Amino acid sequence: MDNKRTSKIEEECGKFRILIIGRANAGKTTILKRVCDTTEEPEVYDIRGEKIDPSILAASVERGEHDIENEMVFASKPGFCFHDSRGFESGGIVELDKVNAFITHRSHQLKLENRLHAIWYCIPMDDSRLFTAAEAHFFSKFGTGCVPVIAVFTKFDALDNKAFAILREKNLPRADARKGAPGYAITDFEQRHLNSFYDRPYPPKAHVYLRDMDKEDANCNELLRQTAGALDNTLLEKLLVSTQQNNLKLCIEYCFKRVILAKVFDNMSGLLPSLDSLTEEEVAIVAIEACDWFPHAVVSIPSA
Repeated sequence: MDNKRTSKIEEECGKFRILIIGRANAGKTTILKRVCDTTEEPEVYDIRGEKIDPSILAASVERGEHDIENEMVFASKPGFCFHDSRGFESGGIVELDKVNAFITHRSHQLKLENRLHAIWYCIPMDDSRLFTAAEAHFFSKFGTGCVPVIAVFTKFDALDNKAFAILREKNLPRADARKGAPGYAITDFEQRHLNSFYDRPYPPKAHVYLRDMDKEDANCNELLRQTAGALDNTLLEKLLVSTQQNNLKLCIEYCFKRVILAKVFDNMSGLLPSLDSLTEEEVAIVAIEACDWFPHAVVSIPSA
């Protein structure tokens, strides 16, 4: 692991800070554990950076107390910093107003490391209410500025089961219905419900569908990919891509887009000499830029 390159990015940006919000039964904790590739509970720190004793935290939760400023950090992925809101059913619009105040406060921070970098709004698909007053209020009233919001439709396998039943009613064989159910569920949802989110004054920047998160091989790679794609800051892109570590495909994708394609474009525009005429020093510079997207990999160049 190349800690020098990792530390350089973290010095410029700090931890990648994410606010995860939504209904109490949306599976938020499961998502965070999948993102951080762990089954362990996070360590929680207060606004002063002091670690909170788990027993004290549990007692506060039982009393209905919750501080959105608390930071959750998983030992497996310490480069992520998560903030969580209380389930919106508990506080209704009042809880949403607290979320809005938190977003506004973080947006005014001068240092990039103290700002909010992304918001994951989780909406469970096993609930009969696909679009509640909380979602309507958030996407209609709360502008988040440059902080991208990703709509995360969790427990989407609940719609897969409904799609399977519909396809069976259309006389599809059981195997074909099971195979076609996921695609049918997405198409039906996008035709009937997705515009309810994107037609609002402050729509999400992107969305993802998460299925079967309780299964052993489940992952959140698409959520990370959509989050990276929603960012408008290259430093934050590097921070997210390097922090997530376990999705090599995402590292390759951003290395290709931000380094290789950029060099090809410059070459075609006449800003660089022919790629095959680059000096060893120029090739080394390109290689170093590419390696920035793989800070946890060790690269060795044999001497001549």
